[in-house]
Amino acid sequence: MKKLTKALAVFSMVGGALFGTQALAEPFKIGICYDLSKAYTFATPQVSQAAMDLAKLINMKGGIGGEPVEVIVRDHGNEPQRGIECYSKLSREGVFVFDTLSTPVSLAILPRAMEDGRILMQSLVGRGDAVDGTVFDWVYPIGPTYWGQAANDVAYIKQLHDGDLSDVKVGFVYFDYPFGQEPIEILETLSEKEGFELELYPVPLPGSDQAGVWSKVRRDNPDHVIVWMLGGAHVVASKEMQRNRIPMDKYISVNWLNEVDIANIGKEAAKGIKRGTNVVGGQDIALYQEIMAELYDKGEGSGPIEKTQDVFYNTGLAMYSIMFEAARKAAEAEGLPITPTSYKAGLESLEGFDANGLMAPITVTAEDHGGGGKTRIEMWDGETWVPQTDWISEYTDVVWDVVKKSSSKYEQ
Repeated sequence: MKKLTKALAVFSMVGGALFGTQALAEPFKIGICYDLSKAYTFATPQVSQAAMDLAKLINMKGGIGGEPVEVIVRDHGNEPQRGIECYSKLSREGVFVFDTLSTPVSLAILPRAMEDGRILMQSLVGRGDAVDGTVFDWVYPIGPTYWGQAANDVAYIKQLHDGDLSDVKVGFVYFDYPFGQEPIEILETLSEKEGFELELYPVPLPGSDQAGVWSKVRRDNPDHVIVWMLGGAHVVASKEMQRNRIPMDKYISVNWLNEVDIANIGKEAAKGIKRGTNVVGGQDIALYQEIMAELYDKGEGSGPIEKTQDVFYNTGLAMYSIMFEAARKAAEAEGLPITPTSYKAGLESLEGFDANGLMAPITVTAEDHGGGGKTRIEMWDGETWVPQTDWISEYTDVVWDVVKKSSSKYEQ
């Protein structure tokens, strides 16, 4: 952050040369209220580092419309009250775009953001029904909801069985709290619709004891196992699968499975494991390579380079590319300073945006704040992740039925 501050100071001195005699406007700020100390630390360092790197790169190029950008990172420890305090303090400092990367904190902030007319970004966390922009007009869960991810997993399984799931058994292994439970309604609906048998396997937190679960999976012998867990729980699951001689290629994880997990499982042992994702993994990405050349090769990165070699860093690049692209569109359409209203319009003008191949293309509208919900399934081949599908968004009618049913019950 000291380097970023110094860079902005230098940038302000040359601002007149770049943009005439007019001084640079106040920075466009994004408030990153994250859990940097407790439950979500398997992902928040990589995501926040990506946000800071992207802000640096944008400022090196002259900011947005001549206005510098700034990301303000604070720790809420996954505690709703601390999250509210972060939101309130940064709001007083002129921030009107927030991200929490925490479902409990997002739920706590949401009614305040709605009342205050501030933008709450909640990719991959928070209320799944907030994709309904007709109800949650200031909330943007851009990216796939867990409902949409689970539906796309079923579509992939259907593809493997030549379009017929009538004799297929699908297991669902999940953390037995809201994050893990969220896809159950979609899976039960699709089970009835497609005729596959669904078996549920709840895992008590923190996921360190899964022996009983995988012994039952071995006995039931499902054809595929969709898994909704995080971090080290994947490692525990893989060991139990090996002990029970369950093939790894049955495993289809939620997006929260990264290179650290693969290393801890073992590159060879993990061969065949699958995950759903809405971002491209690896480092063969134009934006990543530009950041390496412009920042890390010059000693200007925002953290250790090891953190960048992780799909969660790419996830952060995707999330903040969306946020800064919306700011660019707002400045282009309505000029500076960017306001909550112009920024909202910027978000809702994103069409087919994929950050130059970094992620699934998104299209945001006033009605659909999720961007389309596309994901793809990837498989670890022992060395890298290999796509098994194109970017897909399937069973959207089923997903939106659940969205509308849930959002209709929201009362501000």
